[in-house]
Amino acid sequence: MKLSDPLHPGEVALVGAGPGDAGLLTLAAAALIRNCDAVVFDALVSDDVLAMVDPTAEKIAAGKRGGRPSARQDDICDTLIRLAQHGKRVVRLKGGDPFVFGRGGEEMLSLVQAGIHFRIIPGITSGIAAPAMAGIPVTDRVINSTLAFITGHEASDESRIDWQALVAAFPVLVIYMGTRNLAVIAGKLLAAGMSETTPVAILHAVSGPDEQRAFGTLRQASSGELIGKSPAIVIVGDVVDRRQSWPEPHRD
Repeated sequence: MKLSDPLHPGEVALVGAGPGDAGLLTLAAAALIRNCDAVVFDALVSDDVLAMVDPTAEKIAAGKRGGRPSARQDDICDTLIRLAQHGKRVVRLKGGDPFVFGRGGEEMLSLVQAGIHFRIIPGITSGIAAPAMAGIPVTDRVINSTLAFITGHEASDESRIDWQALVAAFPVLVIYMGTRNLAVIAGKLLAAGMSETTPVAILHAVSGPDEQRAFGTLRQASSGELIGKSPAIVIVGDVVDRRQSWPEPHRD
């Protein structure tokens, strides 16, 4: 079986939609999106990608957005199972990659427990695509030999992150969903010993028509002076100053 082969009735594909631009989809993702009976899609899936769905396919919005009314994860899993049990060929379309802060693992487990056959189509995660589209190399042999991906939801006092260990081990951080709690996170990084002059980039809707970029320092982020539109990827580290602008943020 090839990943791009048509789905069987009752099969679910967990598909990564990438960062937004349909040109950044994998070939397998594009093939399955065009040839399925139902698509259950997240809020971060772009209109560009959704336009590829067969007009006869059922489209079900199942977005999860921080701080806003969202579909419950259990309800999303139940929807996938119900559609598959009715013989539908189902694409679960998730922004970025399903397994990088995307709850794809939870959905996979629910399908296994229900005896549903499934397929996984990885996508380009926004933590890699966003800096690349902004001309920022997340690794640079002069700057870093390690790289950490963290979620911005880990900003409370009950955070599972050891901030001092994080700062000691990783000179470059990529923070998913980082804008809402950016000031708190920046404060924790400063308290853990990261320099207040460390460059920071906030990248919203990369590769899309409403892409926005903001740049500053960790001190500016902690004070609330540096802000960006949510949802966004936040890059912290000297690699931000290596950036070279190659596409215009508001291109046709």
